[in-house]
Amino acid sequence: MTAGEVPNLYPSEPVPVRLMNTIWADRDGVHDALGTVGQLEQWARQCGLSPASKLTRDDLDSARALRDAVRRLAASALDDDRPGAVPDLSTEDALGVLNGFLGALSPELLHDQDGGYRRGWSTELRGFARTLSNVALDATDVLDEAGRRLGVCHGPGCVLYFARVPARRGWCSDACGNRARVARHYQRTKGGAGR
Repeated sequence: MTAGEVPNLYPSEPVPVRLMNTIWADRDGVHDALGTVGQLEQWARQCGLSPASKLTRDDLDSARALRDAVRRLAASALDDDRPGAVPDLSTEDALGVLNGFLGALSPELLHDQDGGYRRGWSTELRGFARTLSNVALDATDVLDEAGRRLGVCHGPGCVLYFARVPARRGWCSDACGNRARVARHYQRTKGGAGR
C-alpha cells in the first residue's frame, strides 16, 4: 500500500463500522487512515458517499470526531480494552459528540405526495455535514444492539470491529482467526514444553 492510500477494509461492512475501521493495525503498528482531506475523500468514495462538493479540514475534523465517538461507545458496550483500539475520550464526551450529529438532523413530519405522511429530515444541513449525521444515525442502529450486531476482533494486534454476520462470526477476517488460533496453540505448546 502506498503512503496516503486508504485501505478498503471489508467493503461489505456497514458504513459506521467502515468509519470505525479507519483506525487499523499491521506489523508496523496502529494507523489512522483519515489523516488528510484527500484520505477522507478517498474513504467517502469507497463507501459510496461521494461528496457533492470539495471536502474541507472541518469535514475531516468532524469525521474523525464521529469515528472516535463511535469507537469509544462500541468499546464501552463491548468491554473492549485492546491497546490502540480505544480513543482517549470519555463515554460521556463520546455520547455528546454522537448526539450533536443526531441533533443536527432535526427530524420532522412531512406531507407525502400520496396524501399521507412520512418522516423527513431538516434541510438545514448541507454537504458532508448531512452525510456524517446520517452515518451517525446508522451508528445508533449498530450500537443499539452492539453485543449481537457488533464484534471486536481479538486477532493478535488487530484493532478492527465487524458486523456479526453470521451471528457466530468471531473475527474481522479469516487471517485474524488463523493468527489467533496459532497464538493459542503456541501458548499451549510453550506452556506444556516447560513442564
